[in-house]
Amino acid sequence: MPLALRPFALAAAAAMTVAAAGAAQAAGNAGNADTALLDAARAAQPAVVQSLKEMVSIESGSANADGLAQMASYTERRLQALGAQVERLPVAKGPGTMIRGTLQGSGKARIMLIAHMDTVYPAGILATQPIREDGNRLYGPGIADDKGGIAVILHSLEILKQRGWRDYAQITVLFNPDEEIGSGGSGATIATLADQHDVVLSFEPNAAKAVAKQESLLLGASGTASAIMQVHGRASHAGAAPELGRNALLELAYQLQQTRDTAKLVPGSQLNWTQASAGRVRNQIPDSAVAYADVRITADGADEKLRAALQEKVNASHLVPDTRTTVTMESGRPPYVADARGRALAQRAQEIYAELDGRRLGLVEGTGGGTDAGFAARSGKAVVVESFGLAGFGYHARDEYIELDSIVPRLYLVTRMLEEIGRR
Repeated sequence: MPLALRPFALAAAAAMTVAAAGAAQAAGNAGNADTALLDAARAAQPAVVQSLKEMVSIESGSANADGLAQMASYTERRLQALGAQVERLPVAKGPGTMIRGTLQGSGKARIMLIAHMDTVYPAGILATQPIREDGNRLYGPGIADDKGGIAVILHSLEILKQRGWRDYAQITVLFNPDEEIGSGGSGATIATLADQHDVVLSFEPNAAKAVAKQESLLLGASGTASAIMQVHGRASHAGAAPELGRNALLELAYQLQQTRDTAKLVPGSQLNWTQASAGRVRNQIPDSAVAYADVRITADGADEKLRAALQEKVNASHLVPDTRTTVTMESGRPPYVADARGRALAQRAQEIYAELDGRRLGLVEGTGGGTDAGFAARSGKAVVVESFGLAGFGYHARDEYIELDSIVPRLYLVTRMLEEIGRR
């Protein structure tokens, strides 16, 4: 996700709830684990750690074409080893390719698993933030967000392959290279493929227990957009004839103040002005200025309503006469809100987690972050649930980590969940 601290920030963790019905049912399942599956998950942990180290060793920032190519080759080989038919799909823009792996089974369910290969970190980051293990934490740039998610997918499918499980019509695995910058090149493909499946599980991380007290799944996340405010003025000599100019910078500053609370009047929207620029040289009154805002939406159409409200606000008054201000909106990810089917599936996940000696699984109602689950759920055809990746924290920051003791529970959850979906 291309966002400050991602959808699993502390505020989201504080909003965690456990569905009452799901929790009650889960309590009845405590200690009823599938021992063979649990043993397989435990046996797989060292291999998961090795996979994490291998992937984190590949620096794959969203603009790092070489690193993304290496990640594509790595995941391609791993999916082929699982018996998947693998294709490279082009992105609409930007570097990298999508990797799609397809497994054919003998059942009825069509299941899609998604995660992303890119990170936010610059090339060379491993020199200052090397992979290291400290107690229950394994550190590394991008290890939780989202190479942990890729690892859970690969090793869950490996466990199920060893069990001879084929109770599905098709499993599609899709890894994209541009999630951290909005999935502008892959979002349409995610949405199209999701519509061809019954269930989509997304593998973003969930908040570490050191932060949120319990592991979780995500039931909602904001959509994203960018608001752009442009002011057109008139240039003049800043020293000899400033009165002849129309200062676009001053007008922009005024309009930013005027509009900073506009989103409060538009239900389902949030706006924060985050970037601005004006002028080309010091001794000229600037004739143009531009500002950009981070916009989050939780209701369909809220971005366009916000744009209209912003334009109305800037039209209402001016600080600098004879200037013109326009507001445009560039839409990004759609919002993700789990429907009743998704909530039921998440509650079933709670029951499965409780099989591990009553282990609790929280359900996060929503966050200000964005997720590719929004693309997957856009049409409402597939059942979509988010955050099946590993528990961790420090996303997009120094010392990102995963909690090692989340590996076995997540492998158990995903493999059991896939078997459950296959039976439906």
